[in-house]
Amino acid sequence: MSRIGKKPIPVPAGVDVKIEGNSVTVKGPKGTLSDTFNPDMQIERIGDDIVITRPSERKDHRSLHGLTRSLLGNMVIGVSEGFKKELEVNGVGYRAAKQGKDLVMNLGYSHQVIMPETDGITVEVPAPNRIVVSGSDKQKVGQFAANVRGKRPPEPYKGKGIKYAGETIIRKEGKAGKGR
Repeated sequence: MSRIGKKPIPVPAGVDVKIEGNSVTVKGPKGTLSDTFNPDMQIERIGDDIVITRPSERKDHRSLHGLTRSLLGNMVIGVSEGFKKELEVNGVGYRAAKQGKDLVMNLGYSHQVIMPETDGITVEVPAPNRIVVSGSDKQKVGQFAANVRGKRPPEPYKGKGIKYAGETIIRKEGKAGKGR
């Protein structure tokens, strides 16, 4: 049996879970998320836990078991605590700022890069070289952070660009480092 799929999902206080067949709606202090899952998976609430069971040991059912549990667990965590990704902007003259609901970045191009906040996503700029993306939907937060990073990915020679906090950039030596 799937080690992930068989773990029950604890529902914290203040989170309301509504299960109707294969669609689940989770409501909490950070917002509301709803999703529809594969009809083969049985989702039920037992006490303060959500339990997912699968009908058989087929390979596709085993795969869906862990996936369904992970997605539901992320929904519960998202509406209760939320998710956040931190990005760092490195480089001379590279900086980020918040203007209204837009993220405005100077990344060495001839123009400013402007990215508007999408619904469900909050962008904060605590310092000119730090960007914090937060929200209740893990997929949306990760995708928005990846889109921001994609505007100027870090380059391997000097490490200039936008990288995730804690990400290590493997450096290259450059022309001068070559033996003669």
